[in-house]
Amino acid sequence: QVQLVESGGGLVQAGGSLTLSCTASGRTFSSMGWFRQAPGKEREVVASIRWSMGRTYYADSVKGRFTISRDYTQNTMTLQMNNLTTEDTAVYYCASKSTTMSAYDSWGQGTQVTVSS
Repeated sequence: QVQLVESGGGLVQAGGSLTLSCTASGRTFSSMGWFRQAPGKEREVVASIRWSMGRTYYADSVKGRFTISRDYTQNTMTLQMNNLTTEDTAVYYCASKSTTMSAYDSWGQGTQVTVSS
């Protein structure tokens, strides 16, 4: 199991920015990602990154506004969120997967992001 510890989040006005970080420890993993779940909605992937290659994926709803990055030496993943809207309000989770073909199998505790209008 990989242990994931998130930091960041909070309350911000629409148009503002926030940065989320996730530090991993434990066994190795192939990819990490950020997910979010808003009240009454299903959890959705926001962005992901292949750990060794740095290849990224973004949901259409955040393209051009969010940037995912990783510090390979510190085992830390960051999500820079700009131009936030009220639609971005959710609990954000970081997650990791053991191999490229596996499902995400380790999860952080979640951090609340609230965007006010």
